[in-house]
Amino acid sequence: MSPTPTSNYVVCAGREIHYTEWGAGHAETVIAWHGLARTGRDMDELAAHLAARYRVICPDTLGRGLSQWSPDPLSEYQLSFYARLAADLMDQLGIERAHWVGTSMGGAIGTVCAAGLYEPRLKGRIRSLVLNDNAPQLADAAIGRIRDYAGNPPAFDSVRELEAFFRQVYKPYGWLSDAQWRRLTETSTRRLPDGRVTPHYDPAMVQQFIQHPDDYLIWDHYDALDIPVLCLRGMESDLVLPEVTEEMLRRGPGARGLARVVEIAGCGHAPALNVPEQLELVTGFIDASA
Repeated sequence: MSPTPTSNYVVCAGREIHYTEWGAGHAETVIAWHGLARTGRDMDELAAHLAARYRVICPDTLGRGLSQWSPDPLSEYQLSFYARLAADLMDQLGIERAHWVGTSMGGAIGTVCAAGLYEPRLKGRIRSLVLNDNAPQLADAAIGRIRDYAGNPPAFDSVRELEAFFRQVYKPYGWLSDAQWRRLTETSTRRLPDGRVTPHYDPAMVQQFIQHPDDYLIWDHYDALDIPVLCLRGMESDLVLPEVTEEMLRRGPGARGLARVVEIAGCGHAPALNVPEQLELVTGFIDASA
């Protein structure tokens, strides 16, 4: 079992998708999916922690990181198409069943994949679901804030200036070491034709909020879940509200005794999953669901 991750590409739904793979050779698989304007490399600490026991797949979503940008952004930057990408990814990598850890958007993708309403071929193939500061209903004000900054990414003359921007906008992630901030920056930076640097994603991905304004209102998918669900809510999150997590415990998997909510102190949207307490919480949940 090699602890060193590999960088890979596969064509899903006609689009080239990049992913890193950790712990190749293990029988059980974890899919770790990043947030809206981020990349799969955000999951490095979690993947390294899990790789002793699990094969871990960390994709870059369409339009992010090293994955292809969509030639049809109005119809492809939405959860139903992301579920299709995920289904193709699992099929091509020979993943029959997997645990899923999703930060923000990655949690929503995991929810719709596990429910199988968009992709019936995925029904029963997600064994457990970690929602990292994600819920079936998100706060409108926070969505507006994210839409505004993600749809207009800034550009800087230097990588150090971009890192300073990331440190400010992602301060709610909680504690990161200087080395982790530097890696976060370097793994999500692209250089523009004029030589400046900017976050490594397609700004058109924000069309999801314009063309599909209710895309993240997914109670019907959540209610269909019959698997263990762990929701990690950043205690200071403005995206996932306490009244929504309370509702999650009353319906769907919550009503079946399968859902649990844990609040993470010192974090907003979203915990970085990079410190021992968070890593052990996720690992313990997955181990108990295996």
